[in-house]
Formats: sequence, C-alpha cells, structure tokens
Amino acid sequence: MKIDVFNHVFPEEFFEAAEKLMPATAVKRWKAMDELYDMNARMKVIDKFDDYQQIISISQPPLDLIAGPDQSPELARVANDGMARICREYPDRMPWFIASLPMNNTDAAVREVDRVLDEHGAVGFQIHSSVDQKALDQPEFRDIFAKIADRGKAVWLHPTRPATHPDYLSEDRSHYEIFWGIGWAYETTAAMTRIVCSGMFDEIPNLKIIAHHWGAYAPHAEGRFSPLWERRNAVMSPDGKGFADRLKRPMIDYFKMFYGDTAMFGAQAASQAGLDFFGADHSFFATDCPYDLAGGEDLIRSTIEVIEALRCADGDRQMIYEDNTRALLGL
Repeated sequence: MKIDVFNHVFPEEFFEAAEKLMPATAVKRWKAMDELYDMNARMKVIDKFDDYQQIISISQPPLDLIAGPDQSPELARVANDGMARICREYPDRMPWFIASLPMNNTDAAVREVDRVLDEHGAVGFQIHSSVDQKALDQPEFRDIFAKIADRGKAVWLHPTRPATHPDYLSEDRSHYEIFWGIGWAYETTAAMTRIVCSGMFDEIPNLKIIAHHWGAYAPHAEGRFSPLWERRNAVMSPDGKGFADRLKRPMIDYFKMFYGDTAMFGAQAASQAGLDFFGADHSFFATDCPYDLAGGEDLIRSTIEVIEALRCADGDRQMIYEDNTRALLGL
C-alpha cells in the first residue's frame, strides 16, 4: 500500500462558508480545478493507481488569511467536519484527514485539537509556516504545539507566502511567481530554523513535525548547520550569547528530528538529497495532489517513479510508502 500523506481538498461546505469572508473571484479560481473539491472527479484520478490511499488536508490559503480570530474558529470547524465527511464517504481511498486550526485564536485552536480528535479521529494537524506574518516560535502559539504533542499527534508543516511578499525590498510584490516557486521553500526552511533555534524541541519533547517537500532547503543547507552558525550567532549578539547556549544538542541534531515528505514535483536529484539527509525512517510518501496540469495524476505517477529510482533498498521504499506512516500515526 502507498499512503499519500500530503495532498489537498476543499470540502464543498467550506466554499459556502468562505464565500462570505473573501472575494468570490478567489473561490471561483479554486473551483476551476474539479479534483480539488469534486470527490467524484478526484476518484477518477485515484482509481488509476492500485494500492493507493490519501490522507487529505485543506488546501491554501491558511484560515487566518481568510478570517479574523472571531470567525476563524467556525471556519475551521466547517473545514474539519467537511474533511471528516469525505473520509466517511470514501473510506477505501481517503480514510484519514489532517485537521486545520484557527491559529489566530489560540484558545479556540486548542479546543479544536481536542474536538477533531475526539469526534472525528483526525490523524494530525496542518500548520502553515507563519500565522498572519508571525513566526511559529512566538509564545502565543506554544500552547497549540504543546496540545498537539500531548495528544500524541504530528504537525504537517506547510509553506505559505503571498504574491504581495516582494522578492526585493525595493519592490511592492513578487514577480514571475517567485514567491511560490522559490519563496515557499524558503518559508518552510525559515520556520524549521526558528523552531530549532528557539528551543521548541527541548521544551516540547514529543513534538513531531513533517516538513513539506522533503524539508525544502534544509538538506541543501546541511553544511551550514554547524558550530560555525552557532558561533556566528553568538558573536553577532549584543550579549555575546547565541541560541546554542540554550539548546541541549547541536543545531544539526534538531534538524534531523523533522520528518520530510516526497512531494518534490518529480525532482530526482533533490529527492535523493532529501532521503540522504532525513533517512528512510524519517521520510514519507506524498505527492501534493491535485496540483499539476492533470488533476494530480502526473504528480502521483512521477513521485512513484522518483521513489523507485532512488538509491536505497527496497525495505527503505516500503518504509517511505507505508510503514513510517502507520507507525507515526498509529494507523
């Protein structure tokens, strides 16, 4: 069995709620891709692949970009109830879901963690790389991560960065889709680094995080996760103390605590780097379905082809496709 841990849907009831909170043009754009919200269309793609299942999660944008803290809790409830419905209706192909949280309302987010676990059996939680342009290591979010860890669940770290985020400070927006093509990988890596350097792994010992796209730039920055970075930070700090003075382990050890997924858009060399960095025991099969030009079919097929061509043992592939997911999520 191949269990796809990171792909996206929009429950139809979510559209009804979101249309009241944001421009209709945005919802119209989402509806242009049938496989994103029409599960009958989605099944036509999924059914082309034997022994294949999906763990579904809500698509972009983050809920905090759609609704303020007074409305985001209800939007999260609608989204999560909708994904639970999809799982009940398609138990053979989409049996599990990752819940979304109203991250701009900490108290409501903590309550939603318990609700979706107790009522719907969600297998984890998707959190984006920033919340209303705030870093995830800010104290206001700590209780949310602690609650998820306390309930024994994992976080799916998904990048977010809008087109209004400029590529250069002299400009007012991104050009050529750079905010997505390169910027999203930066946002994932920056969020990972803030989590590491702030000591969240020490503070929340059971914290488990799957970083999308095989940890983005982390495997390629491995040489920088060294005493040199730690020393630079101490030298540059006004008090002569850096983040390493507060950590229990070397910087690189914490990056190895993350898990990565295989959603690499068919990139063979980058996938090999991800596997080499995280190891087969910390790697999970994912495709980012349905975001290609064929409703997800190309991504599923190309990702499988990449995994089959990786320099690793067949047992490693079995871990990536299925065993790691069942172990981490208790499936």
